[in-house]
Parts: sequence; structure tokens; C-alpha cells
Amino acid sequence: MKVVAKFLAGFLIGGIVGSVIALLLAPVSGVEMRDRIKTNVHRVRSEVETAAKQRSEELKQELARLQKKA
Repeated sequence: MKVVAKFLAGFLIGGIVGSVIALLLAPVSGVEMRDRIKTNVHRVRSEVETAAKQRSEELKQELARLQKKA
């Protein structure tokens, strides 16, 4: 049990230290980082929606082609 407690304590302390270091060494402010993340999320969402629509059309055409053969 002591080993597990030591591991969890080390994990927790390591996470806190890592978070603090990351915040101190971050190249941009929190506001700018959130804006970047938001922009990337919107871009990826748009790309996924476009790809899904394109694939949907391809599948509809393939289904129509297969139904004509049958």
C-alpha cells in the first residue's frame, strides 16, 4: 500500500510541477492560446463536415450504381 501511495503522491506532484513549468514557459498568453485552439477546432470541424458531405455523396452515387445493376 505504501508503494501505491508513494506512486500517487509522485504522480500528483509531478503533474503540478509540470503544469507550473508549462505555464511559465508558454510562448503565448492564455487568451491567445484559447483563440488559437478555438480557431483550430473550427477549422477541423469544417474540414470534417466537408469530408463527410463528400463521402456521403460518393456513397449515394455508389448505392445508386449498385441498385441499377441489380
